[in-house]
Amino acid sequence: MRRMIVAKLNNVTGVLNRFTAVLNRRQINIVSVSAGITENYSVSNITVVVDVDDLFGMEQIIKQLNRLIDVIEVEDLTDLAHVEREVILLKVEAPASKRAEIFTMIDPFRASVIDVSNENITIQATGQIDKIEALIAIVKPYGILNLSRTGATGLERG
Repeated sequence: MRRMIVAKLNNVTGVLNRFTAVLNRRQINIVSVSAGITENYSVSNITVVVDVDDLFGMEQIIKQLNRLIDVIEVEDLTDLAHVEREVILLKVEAPASKRAEIFTMIDPFRASVIDVSNENITIQATGQIDKIEALIAIVKPYGILNLSRTGATGLERG
């Protein structure tokens, strides 16, 4: 079962390591991690997407994470109304004869071309994970040369 955990942490050395160590000790598979500072430089925000088998176990893990030094707040957003996004950069084979076709294919995803060379283009897109997966599937036949994803990040609505 996929769960999205969002935490506010003091922006100090080693806090991300201690946070993820709790998940590792419990043998929780981390699907993605996204971290960065907030509007307050002394506070970081981390979004972790995990696969868990047991919802009760997830509640225990959140309690353990909340007890860590330098953790301000941990919340499971999965069942709450929230906004979730991921950013992807894709480098795709794009000879001049195929570019117009590729541009047409990526337009419904509101993706943009951010770099062009003689042999390839780099595409950027932002959206929910299913949208990102669909974009990958659309451009895959053209030949993906490189792909970089940020991992999901999210905020509770309201």
